[in-house]
Amino acid sequence: MSTVRSRSALVLVCVAAFLVYLDTSITPVAVPAIDAELAAGATAAQWLLDAYVLAFACLLLTAGALGDRFGRRSVLVAGVAGFTLASVACALAPDAGTLIAGRAAQGVFAAAVVPLSLAVAAGSAPDAAGRARAIGMWGGTCGVALALGPLLGGLLVETLGWRSIFWVNLPIGVLACVGLLRSVPAQAPATGGRVDAVGQVLFLVGGAGLTFALIEGPSLGWGSGVVLGLLAGGVVAWALFAGWESRTAAPMLPPRLLVIPEVGLACAVNFLGLFGLYAAIYLVTVHLQTGLGFSPLETGVQFVALFGALGVAAVLASRVVRQWGTRATMVAGLGCIAVGMAGLTLLAGGVGYAGYGWALVLLGVGVPLSSGVVAIQAMMGAVPAELAATASGAMNTFRQFGAVFGVALAGILSPVRDGVVTMMHVTFLAAGGAALAAAVLTAVVLRPVPDAASTR
Repeated sequence: MSTVRSRSALVLVCVAAFLVYLDTSITPVAVPAIDAELAAGATAAQWLLDAYVLAFACLLLTAGALGDRFGRRSVLVAGVAGFTLASVACALAPDAGTLIAGRAAQGVFAAAVVPLSLAVAAGSAPDAAGRARAIGMWGGTCGVALALGPLLGGLLVETLGWRSIFWVNLPIGVLACVGLLRSVPAQAPATGGRVDAVGQVLFLVGGAGLTFALIEGPSLGWGSGVVLGLLAGGVVAWALFAGWESRTAAPMLPPRLLVIPEVGLACAVNFLGLFGLYAAIYLVTVHLQTGLGFSPLETGVQFVALFGALGVAAVLASRVVRQWGTRATMVAGLGCIAVGMAGLTLLAGGVGYAGYGWALVLLGVGVPLSSGVVAIQAMMGAVPAELAATASGAMNTFRQFGAVFGVALAGILSPVRDGVVTMMHVTFLAAGGAALAAAVLTAVVLRPVPDAASTR
């Protein structure tokens, strides 16, 4: 691939990733407005976030494998096109059920965009230093999208209504599809064309069952036959999935990937580190809008510290890891998350923005330095090239399940009663503890690597 074409491909996969990550942070500020218009119900706020992330998480492994097996360009373009059409369906949704279904459809196609866009970005450079810069650009773009989401979402909801946050995806998606078809070369399948349909079904059933039980358990009752059946079914389905993957000839999650220390660690850190981020976004949004009466735009402004710090840290992460090394950077990032989550407990005590804004900054800095670009770089250097997209899918699956369970468990640990979030400090402390556990795991497991020397 020529230099000009490689650069164009890198820019356009970043646009595709921007589209997906913008929807991650643009939607939360619109949840109260959606609920007010569509009368969505007690658990709808969680489902509007988790329907998207759950579908995203459950299908990432298959999407990454499909990219490796059938060509990254085809699967990536299909993902962007499908995501764009699903966004239009969300914008036109007449009721809450249709909207939640549209959000799930967005997640299905987002699952194709993220691992394939990362794999194409990593493959756009022939050497380690170029690969690090490309991954840094991809991660920085995702950070910028997350940073813009709350402000753009708040502005759009107040001026054009909540449906506009989905319409904005249409021009971006069309631009990305056309550009990717022109700049990313067609790729011959790297491996056979078999798809692990049994593994995908087992994984989806397990993830959906456990998530439904966690979200609906408080309202249906933990002793409910439905909730108990879904909890048991989810655990059994995932146990069967693990057994199947160890026996099938073409697994969606090759066992040999997870025995690579960098891959296993990246998956664990992404799960534990991201638990707190999405729990905080959900709880703080509901607290500010329904508890304190903030407008969507005012809520978006409150999140500037979080997502602005996240965007800046994502851009600078590659430079930091060259100076400190992968292990030290990841441990520092996880430490920032832990301290930030502890600081957010002040919000439950009624302090103003000046009293807890610094905690949002630390949380934003910690995510890309631990479970974002740095973990991706550490993993990609240790994975065989033919399994790059599959490994990316595996890591991002754990990342998204951290978000899924973060939102679900936040509803359990800090329930909303009469429009007021209760016991916020419990969720924040639990998330801080998860980040500390991830920091210890990183310090023990990850081998020291002379990053500065190896990536120059």
